[in-house]
Amino acid sequence: MSSSRLPPSLMKAAVQATPLTTSAAVTSRTGAVLRRSSAAAAAVSQRATLPPAARFSTISQRQSLEQLRQRFSSIPGISQRQWQQLQQRVYSTELETKQEEQAKEERPHKVYDFEAVKKLAEAPDRKTIIVDVREPNELQETGRIPGAINIPIKSAPDSFHISDEEFEDRYGYPRPPRDAEVVFYCRAGVRCKAAADLAKDAGWTNTGEYPGSWLEWFEKGGKVQR
Repeated sequence: MSSSRLPPSLMKAAVQATPLTTSAAVTSRTGAVLRRSSAAAAAVSQRATLPPAARFSTISQRQSLEQLRQRFSSIPGISQRQWQQLQQRVYSTELETKQEEQAKEERPHKVYDFEAVKKLAEAPDRKTIIVDVREPNELQETGRIPGAINIPIKSAPDSFHISDEEFEDRYGYPRPPRDAEVVFYCRAGVRCKAAADLAKDAGWTNTGEYPGSWLEWFEKGGKVQR
């Protein structure tokens, strides 16, 4: 029995894998990253409302269903209801597989929870660097997680694409090395994922994100560095 797959275009962001050399290009990629989750979720939701057969929209998928129909129509006594149930099972399997792939695609970075970040803050590791991607004025108002460095993603989205010398001139401290693990957080977990995506795109392969970010850190009584 041949297997069918949902159209990959429903689940992938329209982001070209070309080197980024300008702030405008980086900002464009950041915007695409932030739109990815809502677009993918809407596509899955829309397809879930269709009848089973209509969900198989590509030619290859319909051919697979036709092969199934021909195979099972030769079985004596198979009813229309059973055939519909078979279609539903095939579609459900495909959807579950695609949702698993989508989850991996949407979370390509190591995910940190409160306890993991707390451990890093209490026992700093030179190979793991916490990065606060909020704007400087936000840090002045709230403080930061102890040991975190500030690389604002909104006002300086090109920070991981400029040279090491330009980075140090801009911030006054060295940029995290490419072989270090870089853990990003922001206020509520949105900007930190975009920052992790941009860092990975620029060549940092060991990236992490703290989805709870500052709101969870403060709510759970995490220590504050001012």
